[in-house]
Parts: sequence; C-alpha cells; structure tokens
Amino acid sequence: MTEERDREAVEHIRGSELPTEWPAGTLPAGTRVRIVRDPSWDGPWAREFYGVIDTTGAPEPVSESEWKYWVTFDEPEYDADGDGPFRKAQIWGRYVQAV
Repeated sequence: MTEERDREAVEHIRGSELPTEWPAGTLPAGTRVRIVRDPSWDGPWAREFYGVIDTTGAPEPVSESEWKYWVTFDEPEYDADGDGPFRKAQIWGRYVQAV
C-alpha cells in the first residue's frame, strides 16, 4: 500500500508514469542493500546505511552501464546537505551494494 501511494505521488510530481517492467540484469526487488558514500566527495548521503530495493518504480537507466533504484531505508536518513530525514529515495547504482 505504501509503495502504491509513493508511486502515485512521484508520478504526479514528475508528470509521467514510473516504469513497471523490471530490466534484465538489474538487482531484483527485495534485495537487501548497503548505501555507500562516494570516495571522491562527502556524499551523497550523510552516512552509509542499509535498505531494500522496492517496487515504487522499476530500475531506470542513468547511463548505458548504470541504473538507479528505488530503495526503502531501514530508518530515516539525511543526505550530505543535511536535508531529510528521508524514508526512501531513488539512488544511482554506484552507491548501491547488494549484501
């Protein structure tokens, strides 16, 4: 129910539907992940933490070799700018590690 409401809210904001077809070769929904920080700067999140790939929307390409995923966090998190707390976000694959 929460993912459905989140989907509707995001689609309203972006003005288009989120994809629902899961691309081959991407992490499946339900995968437990660790969100890592970028070694070249102080972000994009205030700390490293855990969450789960969810079905708010299917993974979308960032580039030919990278996907962005919807992740529900274990607990609310702040980004590197101090904004938040967020309970989920769409995160680029370079910051998502399956555990």
